Amino acid sequence: MSINLYRLAGVIEAPIISEKSTTGAEKNKCFAFKVQQSATKKEVKSSVELMFKVEVDSVRVLNVSGKKKKVGRSFGKRSDWKKAYVKLKSGYDIEFTFA
Repeated sequence: MSINLYRLAGVIEAPIISEKSTTGAEKNKCFAFKVQQSATKKEVKSSVELMFKVEVDSVRVLNVSGKKKKVGRSFGKRSDWKKAYVKLKSGYDIEFTFA
């Protein structure tokens, strides 16, 4: 494998558990993850396949810009981050279980 395994282990930061991502996972086998800002589609695909032992059909990535917030008199901004939608091939599934 040409991509470093240590790099792949850190590409996915967290799964995104929301109402939209849950319905997408149930209907289309499409899961949402928060990924590093420098991550590419190829790295996200390899990372998901390595970590969850599944086969990935397609990957869509998008940059989410941070919201502008006002605290007292001063203005601030939340950090920008990157989101990835990963669609799995038929017959594969990822289970997120919380104890």
